[in-house]
Amino acid sequence: MMQDILASLFPGVSASGLAVLLGATLLGGLVRGFTGFGFAMVFMPLASMVLGPVAALGLIWCIDLPFALPIAARNVRQAEMREVLPLLLTATLALPAGIWLLIWLDRETMRWILAGLILAAVAVMASGWRYHGRPGIPLSLGVGVLSGLFNGMASIGGMPLAVFWLGAQRNDRHKTRANLQTFFGFSTLISGTVLWWKGILTSTALLMALPLMAVYGLGMWAGTHGFRLADESAFRRIAYVVIFLSALISLPLWDGFVGR
Repeated sequence: MMQDILASLFPGVSASGLAVLLGATLLGGLVRGFTGFGFAMVFMPLASMVLGPVAALGLIWCIDLPFALPIAARNVRQAEMREVLPLLLTATLALPAGIWLLIWLDRETMRWILAGLILAAVAVMASGWRYHGRPGIPLSLGVGVLSGLFNGMASIGGMPLAVFWLGAQRNDRHKTRANLQTFFGFSTLISGTVLWWKGILTSTALLMALPLMAVYGLGMWAGTHGFRLADESAFRRIAYVVIFLSALISLPLWDGFVGR
């Protein structure tokens, strides 16, 4: 009976593939709750191994929607809207180009690009790079374009924002979390409209998302409590390690070793 239910919820997904999806959802929830970003940076490369990048993109949106909106509502007052709004505008304009690349590129190429982008972002963040001063409009708009492009390609629009805000020397982790959470809430509504229009949001993605939402919520709850206990350096190190390992494991380079 349980096997029949799982087969109906996850059509064409093997037992090992389901284990990967569950593990990626839990780890992604932990990182999201702990840092305020990073669910897609953990989930997308691992889920793409099982489902392919296009299906994984629709699944991410369905899983995160019930959490992103209320979290954004709680954080909007603490966020710096002068920084968030210009980024949101340019991210929205660049989003369709990212989706076009996702559909146009083949599955394996997208996996290489996705893992490479995430590994590069982690390297930049872990290098100790800091941005001095208040971000100007040109820089904010440029980061917004990258965010929209990456969001359309792989739902990792938070990656350039994390590099941008985590690297800002003047920002503490609370302000960074508020900015990211607020941005994600608005961008989730916008990207959902475009993904539905492009046919990427499907009933299959919604059915898969239903059981994974509970796992994601558990991970977010644990990550949020960990955030309250951890210091600033631990906050950054844990996020970097988890994201780095997820991207490294997802590389097509290992497919021959694991039989994919």
